[in-house]
Amino acid sequence: MSNVNIKRAVENIKTGTTVYTPVVELVVNAIQAVEAGKPSEGYVRIIVKRAPQVEVEFDGAIPAVDSIMVEDNGIGFDEVNRNAFDTLYTDNKISIGGKGFGRFTCLKYFDSVTIDSTYRSNGTFARRRFEMGKETEIIVNESVSVAVRNETGTVVSLSSVRQAGRLNKKLPTIAKGIVEKLLPYFIDENYVCPTVTLAEADGSDKIVLNNYLNEKNSVITEVSLGTRSFAIDVNGHKHDFDVRIFKFFSPRNTKSKISLVAHNREVTETPTQNYVPEFSEEFYEKRSDGSADEGRNYVIRTYVFSKCLNDHVSLERGGFEFHKENDALFGISQNQIEREAAELTRLAIESEVASRQKRKEAQVATYVDRDAPWHKALLPRVDLTEFPYNPSNEQIEARLQEEKFREEAKIRRDVKRILTDGSSGDFGTTVSEVVGRISETSKNDLVHYVALRKNVLDLFQKSLELMASGDYGDEGVVHRIIHPTRADSESVGYWDHNLWLLDERLTFTRYLASDLPLNKGKSDRPDIIAFNERVAFRADNEASNPVIVFEFKRPQRDDFVNPSSKEDPVEQIIRYVNKIHDGKYQTPTGRNIHVAEHTPFYGYVICDLTEKVKRWLKREKNFKPMPDGLGWFNWYENINLYVEVLSWEKVLKDADMRNKVFFHKLGI
Repeated sequence: MSNVNIKRAVENIKTGTTVYTPVVELVVNAIQAVEAGKPSEGYVRIIVKRAPQVEVEFDGAIPAVDSIMVEDNGIGFDEVNRNAFDTLYTDNKISIGGKGFGRFTCLKYFDSVTIDSTYRSNGTFARRRFEMGKETEIIVNESVSVAVRNETGTVVSLSSVRQAGRLNKKLPTIAKGIVEKLLPYFIDENYVCPTVTLAEADGSDKIVLNNYLNEKNSVITEVSLGTRSFAIDVNGHKHDFDVRIFKFFSPRNTKSKISLVAHNREVTETPTQNYVPEFSEEFYEKRSDGSADEGRNYVIRTYVFSKCLNDHVSLERGGFEFHKENDALFGISQNQIEREAAELTRLAIESEVASRQKRKEAQVATYVDRDAPWHKALLPRVDLTEFPYNPSNEQIEARLQEEKFREEAKIRRDVKRILTDGSSGDFGTTVSEVVGRISETSKNDLVHYVALRKNVLDLFQKSLELMASGDYGDEGVVHRIIHPTRADSESVGYWDHNLWLLDERLTFTRYLASDLPLNKGKSDRPDIIAFNERVAFRADNEASNPVIVFEFKRPQRDDFVNPSSKEDPVEQIIRYVNKIHDGKYQTPTGRNIHVAEHTPFYGYVICDLTEKVKRWLKREKNFKPMPDGLGWFNWYENINLYVEVLSWEKVLKDADMRNKVFFHKLGI
C-alpha cells in the first residue's frame, strides 16, 4: 500500500515535458515489457480514440483525439511489476535507465489512467486491472481474476486528454511526433525493436513507425557522416559521444534541432541555429541540374548518445543533472555537448551551409558599402559565422558595433600592458602594431562621423523644402537640427549639436547659454518654436576666447524689420554682448564670464533674406553684402563684435560644400 501525495508529485513535474511525453513513456514501458516477456513476435500498438462529436468546422475536420491506448504482448503486470508501479522512485528498471517516476506524467496531461494486464502466475494466466490514483494511493480499484486470454500483455488507457489542442488530430502528425522521440530505438544497429504501430480505434489508417526509415520515399532519412563521434575531457576523464544525423522532410513549422538522448529516449532538443545560424531556415534537396527541389524541403535532426547522458538524465526525462551552461560541479554542460554536435552537423551538409554563409557575407558587405562605410576597415577582421542568417540592417549594425567595442577594449588592454611592462618583448614592433590599430579605429570613427553629417544635411535640406512649400509643420524642426530645444547647459554638451552647419569653428565650442539670461542655472529653459531666441556658445571660459551669439528667425518671416518690432535681431545681439561686458551674466556653474576689452564677439542671425530684409540691412543697419549675395556682414568696432546675417539657403549650401569632398571620397 502506497502513501504518496500524487497531486503534489504531478504539480512538481518540471518543464520540458509535452503531451507526447506520457505516450512515449508508455511505449517505452511496453517495449521493455516485450523485451522481458520475449514473445516470438513482439508488438506495441498505439490506438487513438476520438471524441464522439465531430467539431463543426468549415473544412470538415476529423474529431479531436480524446484518449490513447497502448497495447503490448509483453510480460504483463506480475507481482514484481505491480509492486514496482506502486512504489515511488522504484529501482525495478534502474539497470535500463528507469527512474520510477515517468508514469506520473500521464496524470499531467490526461484525466485518468487505467491498466488491464494479463500475466503468468504459478503456471497459469491471471488478469489484473486497476487505475492510477490521484490522491495518496498510486494503485486504486484493483482486481485480480482468471485471465480471459492465454497470452501475456497489457493495455494502458490514457483517457480524456487535457487541452486537446495540444495533440494533433491527424494520425501522420501524431506518428511523426512519437517517432521523433523514439527514433533512437529504431536506429540502434545492435537492437531489434518490436513492431510499433499507430492506428485508429477501428484499426484503420495503420502506420508502422519502424518503417519511417525503410520506405522508399521515407520522410526521415539518415545523413552519412565521415566522423560520428566526439569526446570531451573532464578533469582527466574522457566522455565519449556518438552522433546520428537525419533529414526530416516536409517539416512544416519545425526547425533543425540537436537532441540529447538517454536510454534510447530523446531528453532535450535545442535549435541548431543557436550554434550555426545558417540552420534557421529549412533546406531543399537538389535536382540533377543543381536547382532546389521545392517539394523536397527538410530540416536536420541530430541525435547524441552517451553513457554520460544515460547517467545524468533527470527524473522526468525533461533535462539533465548538469547545467545548460558552465557547470562547475559536473565539469560539463549541455551547451558544450551541443556545440560539438553542431559542428559535426555543419560538416554533414557543409556545401549547403557554406553557400548560405557566402550569401550572408555578401549581404553584410553590401550593407557596409551602401550604408555604413565606417565599418570597411573593421569588416575583414570580423568573424561573420556567428552573425544571424539573413540578418536585417539593424542586426548587422549591432553586431559590427559589438565587434568594434571588443576591438577597442583589446586596444586599451594592450596599451595598459605596454605601459605597465614596456620592456618585455619587441617593444618597438608591439607599439607600432598597437598604434596602427588605434589609427584604424580612429579612421572608422571619422568615417562614421562624416557619414552622419551627410544624414544631418539631408534632413536639414528636407526641413527647408517643407518650410518653403508653405506647410510649416513644427516650426522648431530646423532649430532642433542645429541645436536641441528644451535643454540647458547641464544637459547639452558641445558634441550634441550641429553648429558646424553654420561654421566649422563652432564644432568644439562649449555651451554657455541658450534662450535664458545666464543665472547659475536656476531657471528652466523655455521651448523654442519661433526662432527668435538667443543662443550663446564659447570654448573654455577664458578672456581670450570668443563668445558667439546666435539669433534664429523662422524661414520666410521678415516682420522683425518693422519699425514697431521689438525683435530686431541685430539690436538683440548687441544688447546681449553689452550685458556680458557689464558682468550681468554668469556661467551655469555660477562663475563670471571672463571677458576683456579685446575679447572677440561673433553674432549670427539666420533668416530668409527677403527683399524687405535686404533693404533693411542696407539702408538702416549699414550691412555689406557677401559676394554670393546670400549673406550680409558688419563690424561693430567699439564693442569688438562681428555680425553676419545669413540665409537658410547659404547655411545649407556652405555646409554641403565644406563636406562634399569627404562625401565623395566615401561614395555617399
